[in-house]
Amino acid sequence: MHRTIVKLAVAAAALIGAGQAAPADTLPDLGGREIVIASENTYPPLQFVDPATGAAIGWEYDAIAEIATRLNLKATFENTSWDAMIPGISAGEYDVAMNGITIRPDRAEQVAFSEPYMRSEMFMLVRADEDRFTGAQEFAANPDFLAGAQPGTTPFYVTVYEVLDGDEANPRIKLFETFGAAVQALKSGDVDLVLTDSTGGEGYVATNPDTFKLIGEPMGAEDFGFIFPKGSDLIAPFNAAIASMRADGTLDTLNQKWFFDYKAAE
Repeated sequence: MHRTIVKLAVAAAALIGAGQAAPADTLPDLGGREIVIASENTYPPLQFVDPATGAAIGWEYDAIAEIATRLNLKATFENTSWDAMIPGISAGEYDVAMNGITIRPDRAEQVAFSEPYMRSEMFMLVRADEDRFTGAQEFAANPDFLAGAQPGTTPFYVTVYEVLDGDEANPRIKLFETFGAAVQALKSGDVDLVLTDSTGGEGYVATNPDTFKLIGEPMGAEDFGFIFPKGSDLIAPFNAAIASMRADGTLDTLNQKWFFDYKAAE
């Protein structure tokens, strides 16, 4: 099941921005400019800490490395929390941020987005032995079932408005500082459900197949983009690099590596 979800997300991503490709040799040369990129490192397979080495790795790290090569940039990374990321970008504390950030109009009031580099769908992440509910309606019908979420994120709002009753203060939603903490609460049985887009959910299921599974129907789709301070002169070069990576198959190669090959190696 989970491989089918990935294929759908990858196929959709291939359609985003079609016709906007720029050959790699026509991309701007930014002269070795140094930029600082914010990341949370809690969102496999897009970005996470390798338990074997302690290194920060993932799809977005590889994508940024490729963009930096194509644009002649020198990228350094700073770890920050999700809550601080958008305000930090808005204030110009970082040049770019990456965290599987959904492109949304309310966020676009504070920061600027790149063109989408990936599309994903929202699913229900549960423990592998969960058999008490198979969809959102069954979950909502039992007041004893609890959901974990990170406030201010798309999964939080989907939990509030599409799974439960529209009350953001609903006591059935337990709040956590990071998505990873919510998943750990799910694992330990403190909550019964965590909503996740298919990319993040795929990462957890593939690396912990005896612990987690995805259930239910997809709850809409979302596009991911890098974020920048308003008016940043990096936006157009990043968009050109993303388009060139889509055109020459680099995005497909990254999808294969992180959604299939890396997981199989685990």
